[in-house]
Amino acid sequence: MAFSEKLAIAAHLHVLMRRKTGRVTDTEWMAANPAYAAEIIRLAHQKAAEGGHDDLGILADKLEAAMALPEAPAYRPLAQRLTEAAMEHHAQVLSARAALPLEPGGNTAFGDSQLSADGTPRPNAPRYVKGLR
Repeated sequence: MAFSEKLAIAAHLHVLMRRKTGRVTDTEWMAANPAYAAEIIRLAHQKAAEGGHDDLGILADKLEAAMALPEAPAYRPLAQRLTEAAMEHHAQVLSARAALPLEPGGNTAFGDSQLSADGTPRPNAPRYVKGLR
């Protein structure tokens, strides 16, 4: 169950507890902390039995059922997932490039490069006609 659904139930229970018993609760903490939610549920059942507030007991049961369900994973938009995957791939490519063996001239085993090891252009790199490679 999503946190927002637990928060909605906790907010409703907060309002009923305030109206029926005068008790003020913390809705966010109730939705996030199972121990606090269990204590508020216990208190709500106790007050429902004492004062005949059936709606308070029903809502406490609803919160108890919601707290028993595992937290649903947070939704991440497709663009965010693709960006994270691209960044991870880029980091893997850079680490693989850094692990390549260097030849005596400082180049990788795959031949000459226009760039030096730090990514800046090499001034005397071999070139094709008119600087195109």
